[in-house]
Amino acid sequence: MSASPETTTALAALQQEWQQQHAALWQAMLARDQGAAHAPLIQAEPGDKRFSHPAWAESPIYDYVRQAYLLNAQYLKKMADATPLPDRLARNRVQFATRQFVDALAPSNFAATNPEFIKLALETNGESIKRGLQNLLGDLEKGRISMTDDSAFEVGRNLATTPGAVVFENEVFQLLQYSPLTDTVAQRPLLIVPPCINKYYILDLQPENSFVRHAVSQGQTVFLVSWRNPQADLGHLTWDDYLEQGALAALKIVREICAVEQINALGFCVGGTILSAALAVARARGENPVAALTLLTTLLDFTDTGEIGCFVDEQSVANREATIGQGGLLTGRELSTTFSSLRANDLIWQYVVGNYLKGNQPTAFDLLYWNSDSTNLPGPFAAWYLRHLYLENSLRVPGKLSMCGVKADLGRVDMPAFILATREDHIVPWQSSYLSRKHLGGKSTFVLGASGHIAGVINPAAKNKRSHWINDSATADPEEWLATSTEVKGSWWPRWSAWLKQFAGGEIPARGRLGSAQYPPGQPAPGHYVKQKA
Repeated sequence: MSASPETTTALAALQQEWQQQHAALWQAMLARDQGAAHAPLIQAEPGDKRFSHPAWAESPIYDYVRQAYLLNAQYLKKMADATPLPDRLARNRVQFATRQFVDALAPSNFAATNPEFIKLALETNGESIKRGLQNLLGDLEKGRISMTDDSAFEVGRNLATTPGAVVFENEVFQLLQYSPLTDTVAQRPLLIVPPCINKYYILDLQPENSFVRHAVSQGQTVFLVSWRNPQADLGHLTWDDYLEQGALAALKIVREICAVEQINALGFCVGGTILSAALAVARARGENPVAALTLLTTLLDFTDTGEIGCFVDEQSVANREATIGQGGLLTGRELSTTFSSLRANDLIWQYVVGNYLKGNQPTAFDLLYWNSDSTNLPGPFAAWYLRHLYLENSLRVPGKLSMCGVKADLGRVDMPAFILATREDHIVPWQSSYLSRKHLGGKSTFVLGASGHIAGVINPAAKNKRSHWINDSATADPEEWLATSTEVKGSWWPRWSAWLKQFAGGEIPARGRLGSAQYPPGQPAPGHYVKQKA
């Protein structure tokens, strides 16, 4: 694609600016060497802690290395933005590749150009280097970079500890029911469908940040789908299996246990996509099992999938279909590597520097333990999902997709919906999540949370951190919605709880036992599916 004269002029101007900045930086370093006062020509972006240690500024050499890198990084990113490209996918790919290159070549990542490495090695008489090599060898054995102290956590001991029991199990999932924490509960229970692309306990980490416990404490009878972590023997499972044997089966069983015609349901991330697709199938069959729907950071319209879309094109999807589309696994290790690359500085290079150059042991952090506890996906499920949703964006088109033997239409999913997106989400762009409003058939309430895909959702009300934006406007334009919205300090959890109470169906005494005669309680929560390793 040939560049226009305007683009050529802009690129030339960027190059000239870059050359001038480097000349100025060199002059500043020479002046500093002669004792002149100096101020940095360029600073790292807010939140970038790679060069925050005083050692980077104390030495003229390292100060120069740092600033030269920042100038080069800025120049390459501007060039990627200004280069003429045929479409948005090509632009996203160039920007993504540029950022990966820039992040990987940071001087902080290398022993020879990181003054912190040298300073610490001298202070410890080389002990930090020894520890770093031991950490590296240990991680090579694990096959992944350690992000947290794995010995500090255990699912069922200090993670996923909200009391409950398994009340149903098939080859796809276990259904958990949680014990009540209030004397009375909503008549309609709440079913939570988490993503199958990672483990459910992100919603039930520890008592103080457990979304599940919060919902139970608000008088909800909570059921939750705990997806199986598939091994080779389940490599045949399809998208339809996850709908029929997963979400639809759970909807049916929860209604039977609680003897109600309708329940309330919540889907998170891919779980929200599965739940919405399952409800479209149910409505096509003449069923109406859900009174109110909650979707957390969920894609139904895949027009803009953010940087994940960089990995999905016709060739890559066809390759998946040829290799695992008829059977096999998309491994948890590959999924984890892909998601980590979206935030390489935070999830890769920070630990390369900390673990291997400095010889530190990662601190105990429940969210990062969960992040490292990866899951596999059945190949046919993954290939179908990539083809029909990410690549062809067919779910949004009424009647285009055949699922579980029926033509599905999201417009018939017409119950009231609460839709949460998060403003800095790098997996589900909030503007794309907003588009769900025009595809679902019912009245929707949209809330925009601060922070990212996980931290924006796991925002406990008791800590009163961050903020969220609200607006009664039903405009089709997400940017217009944001421009006229109101920022509210604190967690969105209480707002959701108040919204859900409208659809409780009345209050009843808390159910005295878990499960029912047909579905007796079995092993205690969290069950054993969630403990299976990839």
